Amino acid sequence: MPLLQLILVALIQGITEFLPVSSSGHLILLPQLAGYDDQGLAIDVAVHIGTLGAVILYFRQDVRLALSGLPSLLKGRIDGWPPFLALCLIVATLPVIIVGALLTLFDLTQYLRSMAVIGWAMLIFGLVLYWADRQPETRAAQSWTLGHALRMGLWQAVALIPGTSRSGITITAARHLGYDRESAARLAMLMSIPTILASGTLTGLEAAPTITSDQLRDIAIATALAFLAALGALVIMMRLLKSISFTPYVIYRCILGALLLVIAYS
Repeated sequence: MPLLQLILVALIQGITEFLPVSSSGHLILLPQLAGYDDQGLAIDVAVHIGTLGAVILYFRQDVRLALSGLPSLLKGRIDGWPPFLALCLIVATLPVIIVGALLTLFDLTQYLRSMAVIGWAMLIFGLVLYWADRQPETRAAQSWTLGHALRMGLWQAVALIPGTSRSGITITAARHLGYDRESAARLAMLMSIPTILASGTLTGLEAAPTITSDQLRDIAIATALAFLAALGALVIMMRLLKSISFTPYVIYRCILGALLLVIAYS
């Protein structure tokens, strides 16, 4: 793979994975707009490993809590926040796994990767995010409930439509439920960990037989760049949420969505 394409794929994935602007939409568009060949499954896995490492590092305290609660949860005891957090994350992840499996089983994902679909998803779900972000901030992350986890998980499943944005739709769901902006982003990022882990594992198993020794350098570069870009994007977004809303991301989504629709229908 050309080095420039490799760098672009890693940076796009890293920057957009956790911003509410759709990483999958941008990655699908890159080869279409720049004339590159598809980056392939191996690089997809590599950049997802990089972003997974970044979100785990940034939210390491929450991750440690959830992991510490797993033993109690496995014994059928929910005796505090750690096992309850672990249970909520499991519940929130089930819908996207089930819907993703059905889309793969019936080979429907190919029909969702067009520029028109991405453009409409960018525009529509950007406006939905703007609407949800107008809701009063009445809840914090510590007040997460199983019912809210399931509802956010159902919204997350919609992100299987490219252009929707996994982080964007889960933030939208959380803001609609009344969580403050920082808590909405925090819960959305924590939900991304089991989701990325599940999808990355499946894709990795599919890609493993095709990986050659010549690709190892590209995989290492892509992983490292995606990790650094994702960590930087997380730090900036979480800091900005202390003073600004999600409106700048909505504006970006609407402009890009409109441009894509113009290109798709021209």
